Amino acid sequence: MHKPVLVVTTQFLDEIEARIDRDYDVRRNPYERPFTCDELIEASSGADALFVTPFDQLDSDFFKRVPASVKVVATYSVGFDHIDVQAAANRKIAIAYTPGINADATADIAMLLMLGASRRAFEGQEMVRKGTWTLSSQMLLGWQLTGKVLGIFGMGRVGRAVAQRARGFGMAIHYSNSTRLPAALEKDAVFHSSPSNLLRVSEFLTLHAPETPETHHFINSKTIDLLPQGAILINTGRGGLVVDEDLIAALKSGRVAAAGLDVFEGEPKLHPGYLALKNTFLLPHLGSATVETRLAMGMLALDNIDAVLDGKPAPSLVPKEPVVA
Repeated sequence: MHKPVLVVTTQFLDEIEARIDRDYDVRRNPYERPFTCDELIEASSGADALFVTPFDQLDSDFFKRVPASVKVVATYSVGFDHIDVQAAANRKIAIAYTPGINADATADIAMLLMLGASRRAFEGQEMVRKGTWTLSSQMLLGWQLTGKVLGIFGMGRVGRAVAQRARGFGMAIHYSNSTRLPAALEKDAVFHSSPSNLLRVSEFLTLHAPETPETHHFINSKTIDLLPQGAILINTGRGGLVVDEDLIAALKSGRVAAAGLDVFEGEPKLHPGYLALKNTFLLPHLGSATVETRLAMGMLALDNIDAVLDGKPAPSLVPKEPVVA
């Protein structure tokens, strides 16, 4: 029986790889780096589907040149800003993604960043590892979560999962979203129709909105000035939500007390200014990096490919209108 041809741009967990080998005629990336556009076009000749990651940039030029045999592209991610969705639609190529699956894992990382930044965990680790720990009652005094207002910018699945966890720490939940949540989802959270009003009350602010033209560089010198003095910023959403130079300046001056960041504009490169700061708790985009989540993401991606190729409704194709993850 003829197997559909699948181009795979990276290595996945063993269970995912086993399913790929079982169900597809596979073309793998032979390099220890992402494909270039030309290489991916060449690999796609006669292929039925592509299984890609956010490291693969599929722009309008790619979709103008991609072979007509390709019917679906599945990305191993919740975000799809690395794909020109309109250009894909113009070629009638379905784009699949993995919404919702990463909510708990990413919410866990947001709480880790919140605690790490507020309790000066980087400085503590450094002190222990360098042998500079001394006994002092004033050593590394941080800020606790209990009783603080947590502002959530983007109350999608991840934002709601963070709210659920933060309630356990005794935090008061405020949020801003494109639309107000139904009461059953909102629970005790306070809705702000204006993001500016949310910022004014957010002693902790965590970012969970998609990056769109409206949210790009949402955190900048003007919006930082709206925050309470000494606020703490968390970002597990998108690096492009933040103007790095403005946040770094605020961290240096103490206007922002600390920041916990898992995502960066231009990653894996990041602004070197962050590295010199003691009041940053930095992670290399670990939001969805659990075995359980990554396995579920891979299986959903393959479910989407199978459905499109079989002419059946797919579980999670990219919608016509952007959604909050």
